[in-house]
Amino acid sequence: MNIKIGEKIRQLRQRDGRKQEDLANALGVSCQAVSRWEANGGYPDMELIPTIANYFNVSIDELFGYSKDREEKLRSILEKADSFLNWQGDMTECVEMLRHAAEEFPSEPRILIKLGYALSIHGWRKYGAKSYTVDGSDYAHEDTEYNSGNVYWQEEITVFEKVLGMDIPSEDRDIITMMLVTVYAKMGYNDKAKTLAEKQNSLRVSRELLMGKATEAEERDKYYGEAIIELLTELKTVICYSVGTKVSLFTSPNGVKLYLDLAHLYESIFGEENCGYAHFHIRDLYLNAAVSTARHVKDPETAFEYFKKAFAHHKKYTSMHCTGEYRYTAPLLEKVTFPSENFPVIPDYFWKSHLSVFTDELISLIRSDPTFDECFES
Repeated sequence: MNIKIGEKIRQLRQRDGRKQEDLANALGVSCQAVSRWEANGGYPDMELIPTIANYFNVSIDELFGYSKDREEKLRSILEKADSFLNWQGDMTECVEMLRHAAEEFPSEPRILIKLGYALSIHGWRKYGAKSYTVDGSDYAHEDTEYNSGNVYWQEEITVFEKVLGMDIPSEDRDIITMMLVTVYAKMGYNDKAKTLAEKQNSLRVSRELLMGKATEAEERDKYYGEAIIELLTELKTVICYSVGTKVSLFTSPNGVKLYLDLAHLYESIFGEENCGYAHFHIRDLYLNAAVSTARHVKDPETAFEYFKKAFAHHKKYTSMHCTGEYRYTAPLLEKVTFPSENFPVIPDYFWKSHLSVFTDELISLIRSDPTFDECFES
């Protein structure tokens, strides 16, 4: 046996975060024996090989240095997880599949990242988040007592905290950090949320802004275009959250005006017809304006006009998904391209969830026009 099986045992043990003592106890051998194997000073008895492979949840071939089976299995699991995550429907099967995969591959960050994403979506679908207002206060407050009982978010936190201690791509790290800060705050762990947030870079030294400064001519134009898209996306997130949690704004025309002003800013930069991923965000802004106008301004006809604009942007967005490389045409963005298959898929329950917060008067107006029949089909 000239293959260095001891080195493979050490790699697998370190991969799974296990000690030599753990393996020795499981096999009924001494720690010294495991140490000798890993130092290539000896080999396990052949009768132990199947037990060692089973202990690490690998095939005997992989134990001898062939990792094709493991990678094929990982690839299959990750592809199936992606199909669930893109669909964003019921995550029960996806969560269970990834939990089992995490037991089999406990130190594989790709599995844990997908599991964290699935748990987040599942928590929103099964429990959602609650907030409340208090007389004399202008702000909505998180119902941390209710939100902290979300068992899927509790598990999400455990998974993501482990993942942040691993070597993962910076893009995943950024997304996970954002999700963790959000779920910490919703569940009342504000100190944890602030501590994690304070460790991050400031907006001024973000990758998007620095790449524009680091380049010139057409390349600079491309990076600044990407920066504009990212900055507008984050601005939309902050404004929508700020308006939605301040009573004096989300119950008045002032809040509606902020939604509309930002939608118009989007349209002035992108143009109304070729907004790419921005159609997604403009649609949300018009939908927010429609909800506030119907519920709080008590003007269903105007709310219906905002809904029409939202629906038009929704249709433009869905029509370009998976149509190849998308290229923006607005002057500030004309060097930016993006694979349209990477645009997020709209879940089947999208219109059902939004219709649930519309007023009866607004729903009646929407039903009266057959153009919008698809909103009631799911």
